[in-house]
Order: sequence, then C-alpha cells, then structure tokens
Amino acid sequence: MTLRTPRNLGGWAVLLAAALVCSLGAWSYAQARGDRTLSYAKARDTALTQGKRHLATLNSLDGKDATSVSTGLRAWRDSSTGPLHDQLKRTSAADAKTLTTSGDTAHGKVTSAALTALDERTGTAELIATVDIRVTPRTGAPGNQRKRFTATLARTGDGWKVKALTAMAPGGGA
Repeated sequence: MTLRTPRNLGGWAVLLAAALVCSLGAWSYAQARGDRTLSYAKARDTALTQGKRHLATLNSLDGKDATSVSTGLRAWRDSSTGPLHDQLKRTSAADAKTLTTSGDTAHGKVTSAALTALDERTGTAELIATVDIRVTPRTGAPGNQRKRFTATLARTGDGWKVKALTAMAPGGGA
C-alpha cells in the first residue's frame, strides 16, 4: 500500500489544475472560433472598409486631361455594381466630355462612416458616411466640400461594391 503524503497530493493537485485550465482554454477557443458573432463582425468590418474605399473613389476624379478623366470614370465603374454601375456605364461618354471640359479635380476622403444594416445571407449592407471633398478647379482657388451620403452595398465576386448612392440633405434627411 502506498502512503499518500502531502507532497504527492500537492503534485496531483497542480497537475489536475493545469489540466483543467488547458481544457477550459481549448473549450473557449473552440467556442470563439465557431462563434457566429465573430463571423458577423468580420463581414461587417470587410463591408465597411470596402464601402469607405469605394465611396472615396466615387467622390474623386482628376480632370486635368482626357486620359485622367477616362481612368477616373473606369475607377468609378469598378467601385460600383447594379443600377449605379449601369448608370455610370450609360453616361460615361457624356460624363467624360463634361469633366474634361471643366478640368476640375476632386479628391474625396471619408471622414466618418458606419454600417446601419448588414444582411450576410443576401449580401447587402447600408452605409452612412461623411466625405470631405477637396475640389481644385482648372482656374480659381481650391475649396473644400463636406457631403453626407447613404449607400447601398452589394457583395460581388470582387468584394463589396456600391449599388446605390444618395446624397443626404444638410439637415439630416435623405
């Protein structure tokens, strides 16, 4: 018969406690890895990041020459999908002529944005944002504009893109 001394019991207690901590850590990791809220948070962050990038693109254009305007309009189409993409494609020739003639350059920067809705199942999201736009006319002094937008985003094979874009009135309504 083996005598159990306090020293032997202490070793077993430490081993048991270590095994318990490891088991709880593994269980917690497995729960978090399969957690639906973690997946939703990642989708939300991706939609927000890509939506902000595309919104900045849709508020930027270098109008110094026809090549720059053509490149900018292509970037607008690449940032859009659905009805907005169709509209930009349909008006591209007229837009190019107008923008080349004016020669204005605009650089949009999203200063604040949030998703107000995200439906992972349908691949849609709603974004609200404030955009500061630095406009430099061909002649005259540059100026700044602050605009607020609501945008409908749609998930495509190339990521999230802007499907619809609406400027909000200064008072807050759409």
